[in-house]
Amino acid sequence: MRKRILIIDDEEDIREVARLSLEEMAGWRTLGAESGADGVSRAQEELPDAILLDVMMPDMDGPTVLARLKADRRTADIPVILLTAKVQVARRPPSGGAAGVILKPFDPVDLAHQVERLLGWPIEEPGAES
Repeated sequence: MRKRILIIDDEEDIREVARLSLEEMAGWRTLGAESGADGVSRAQEELPDAILLDVMMPDMDGPTVLARLKADRRTADIPVILLTAKVQVARRPPSGGAAGVILKPFDPVDLAHQVERLLGWPIEEPGAES
C-alpha cells in the first residue's frame, strides 16, 4: 500500500514542490494543509503515514501543532518531520517527539531520500499501484 504524507506548510509553493517531489520521485501520495489548525484536523481525519511540518507558521506554529498531534491518541504515533529554514533548529536533535528535521529550502530531487532515511521507508516505483 502506498504511503501517504501530509504536508503542513503555510506557503503554497513549498507544499506544491514537496508534493511533486514525493509523488514523482518516491511514488508516495500526499495531502496538503495550509495552516497548523487545518493540519491537525487533516491528520485526525486522514491518519497519514507521516507528516512534514513547517516550524514557522502564523497563528499556530509547528511546535504547537506537533504537541497537539502527540497529545491525541489517534495521531500520537504518526512520525512528524519538521521543515525549517533556521539552521540552528536543523542542527539540534529533534525535540517534542519529531522524527527528524529537514532544512528549507530543500532539494526537491533529494527530499524523498531525506524522508526515506529519517523514517526507514523504501522508495516505491513511481506509477506503481499498491
